[in-house]
Amino acid sequence: MPHQSDSQGVVAPELPAPKPRPLCTDCGLSRMALAGECGRACQFIQPDFPALEEQVQGRQRGNVDETFFGPHLTMHRAALDDPAPGAQWTGLATRLAQRLLETGAVDAVLTVGPHPNDRWRPQPIIVTDPAGMAQARGMRMGYAPVLALLEPAAAAGHRKIAIIGIPCQVHALRAVEAKLGLDRIYVIGTPCSDNTTTANFHQFLSLLSDQPDTISYLEFCADYHVELRFDDGHTRRIPFLKLPLADLPGDFFPLTCKTCVDYTNVLADITVGYMAGQGEQWLIVRNARGQEMLDGIAGEVELSDLDTGGNRDGAVRGFLKNTERAAGGLPLRRMPGFLRGIVGWLMPRIGPRGLEFARARVEMKAIETILHLRHARPDKLRSMVPAHVWDLAARYGLSPKKGERSD
Repeated sequence: MPHQSDSQGVVAPELPAPKPRPLCTDCGLSRMALAGECGRACQFIQPDFPALEEQVQGRQRGNVDETFFGPHLTMHRAALDDPAPGAQWTGLATRLAQRLLETGAVDAVLTVGPHPNDRWRPQPIIVTDPAGMAQARGMRMGYAPVLALLEPAAAAGHRKIAIIGIPCQVHALRAVEAKLGLDRIYVIGTPCSDNTTTANFHQFLSLLSDQPDTISYLEFCADYHVELRFDDGHTRRIPFLKLPLADLPGDFFPLTCKTCVDYTNVLADITVGYMAGQGEQWLIVRNARGQEMLDGIAGEVELSDLDTGGNRDGAVRGFLKNTERAAGGLPLRRMPGFLRGIVGWLMPRIGPRGLEFARARVEMKAIETILHLRHARPDKLRSMVPAHVWDLAARYGLSPKKGERSD
C-alpha cells in the first residue's frame, strides 16, 4: 500500500525489505517475486555485456568510441532552451520522461525523488502526472531500489513505463525484462561512478562547508570543479584537487562502486550525463527508442557537436598510482598545498577536455575495478570484468594475470 501520494500523480509505495548479499547495490530486484533472478541479472555476479548489448542495442560495440562508451547512434552536447528550476543541469532526463507521459507513450515513470525527511536521500516514486516529474529533479545520494517499483506499478495497471536508472539498476532490468510482461519499457540512463550511503554523503558535505545543511546542490563538473549551491542563493566552486577526498574513510565508497564496469549506462535507450558536455549535458542516443525520446522534445533542446582536447595519459597514469596505494590500504599521496592552486588552474586548460575527459574517466573506472578486485575479491575478476575493460586498461600496462580473464 502506498505510504505517500499527492495530487500530481506521485506515489511512493512501501517496498519489501531487501535480501542483502555481498556486492549488492539494492537495485530493487531482491525485493521482488523475481528475487531468484539476482544470480543471473546482477552486474556484480557474472555480467554478460556482449549478450545484453545484442539484446538491447542490436549489436555489440564497434568503433573505438564504442569501446569506451558502448553502442550508440549519435552523441551530442545538449541543453534545454528553458532550463527547469531545481534540475541538476537543465533538466533533460526529467523532461524526456515528462514528455513520454504527456504524449501517452507511457502510463508511469519509475524514478526517485527526495525523501520527506532528507532532500539528499533517494525515495523511489511512481509518477503518472507530467507535472509530478518536477519532484524528480536534482541529484540524490544513496541506494534506491527503483526496480522494486515494477510490481506496484503493474498492480496499478501500468503496462507502458519509463525508468530513469543508474547502470546497475538498468543491467538487472534488462536481464529480466522479458519476464515482466510489460507492453513497453523506455530506459533513460544516467552515468554513475561512485555511490555511497546518504549518511556518508552528509559526512562529505560537512567537510566542504561549515553549514552543510544549507547546501542544496552539488555537481562534479567537466571543468575539474565541484559546484555547490546554497539555500540563500550563493554558489561556491571547489577545484577537484582541493576536495578533501583523502580525509574520507577507506570504506566511504562500497566495493561495488569501486568495481563498476558500466560508467556510461550502455544498456539504456538514451544516456544523459555530463562528462563530455563541457558545461552542457552529454547525450548518448543508443537506439531507435532513444531517438524517439529525443525527437519528442525537438524544438526544446539545443544540440551541438562534442569537442575534445588535451591529453588524458598523465591524468590516468597518476590515478593508477594513487589507486594502487588505495587498493592496498595505503594512504593517498597528498599534493603540497602550494601546488594545488597552480595545478587546479592548469587542469581545465591543458588537461583532457570533452570526449578526452570522458575517455579518461572510463579508463580510470576500468583501472579502479581491476585493482580493487585484485586486492579485495580476486576470485571475482574472471566473472566480473568484461573483455573491453581489460582492453581499456592495457594502454596503461595493466594486463590480466593467469586465470583473471574469461576469454
